[in-house]
Amino acid sequence: MNEFEKNIISKRNDAVDSGVGFAVSFGFFAVMFIIATVFKFIG
Repeated sequence: MNEFEKNIISKRNDAVDSGVGFAVSFGFFAVMFIIATVFKFIG
């Protein structure tokens, strides 16, 4: 085992972290799309 496998700082599940990261990035791009669509309808 290497040094990082011995000293585990966070014991959280990686699937939860990647799910949260995906949801945040998806939400950001969805908001950008909605704002662009609103500007298109206004213009």
